[in-house]
Amino acid sequence: MVNIKAQISRLWRSSPPLTAVSGLMLAAFFFSAAGVFLDPRTITGEPAWLKPAKFAISTAIYAASIAWLFRYLALWPRYNRIAGWITGLVIVVEVGIIDIQAARGVTSHFNVSTPLDAALFGIMGAAILILWLAAAGLTVEIFRQRFADRAWGWALRTGMLITLLGASLGGLMVKPGPEHSITPARGQSMTVSGGHTVGGPDGGPGLPGIHWSTRHGDLRIPHFLGLHALQMIPLFAWLVRRQRRRERMVIAGAASYFSLTALLLWQALRGEALVAPHESTLAAMAAWSAATFIGLKG
Repeated sequence: MVNIKAQISRLWRSSPPLTAVSGLMLAAFFFSAAGVFLDPRTITGEPAWLKPAKFAISTAIYAASIAWLFRYLALWPRYNRIAGWITGLVIVVEVGIIDIQAARGVTSHFNVSTPLDAALFGIMGAAILILWLAAAGLTVEIFRQRFADRAWGWALRTGMLITLLGASLGGLMVKPGPEHSITPARGQSMTVSGGHTVGGPDGGPGLPGIHWSTRHGDLRIPHFLGLHALQMIPLFAWLVRRQRRRERMVIAGAASYFSLTALLLWQALRGEALVAPHESTLAAMAAWSAATFIGLKG
């Protein structure tokens, strides 16, 4: 049985700020989850506190994962301390703004309807760029780090790299497409700049709980999958730890994970809903499944 108190103590020794922020975001998640049921308001068709809840739990996991990753990084200890503080501060700013906007009853992302909304969205964009740059430095470090367990080393390297690539997909949402461009009347300013759906405006029907679009392409899907590679690929490496060809399996698993993320991105960019794949998507999924099977068994 996992000793939770001991694990938290280990995380604290690795990075006090990230461990504290992870706990803070976990508390924010429970607060926002309660808001989903207690606050009847909706924003772009979903409960007002659903986005804050999703961001809180996601950032709690990310902060804890980076603190955990520091156990294996020894090349740049000073950089790791700085990156830990930067990551923690950015998370607090990002989720704090999302919560403020939810409390105001307006959307946080892509909202430029007032000078205040535009300023908050700009701060979020700048903060995320700083967070990405800090993660990029950690990715460089982990590729330079030597590991006695080669399979585990590849799990951490590829997990961090795909997470970094997945995070960069958020940039595709900032540039508005025709479906997000709300042409302002003469003398008025634009109210929306960007969106996560492709082929239709944000706010339509979505999957229960997560609200990914069921009618259009949704860039949040590959973005989410890519972001969580840092958890999923090391988990896979741990599950196959007793296999004879473990290193090959980890590399094949990471390649499969990246390919699936790319496939879902391709599907979203074509304006195709996850739950309504076209024949070409089904064929690509079949090819991905076959290649994954061969890679893991070959």
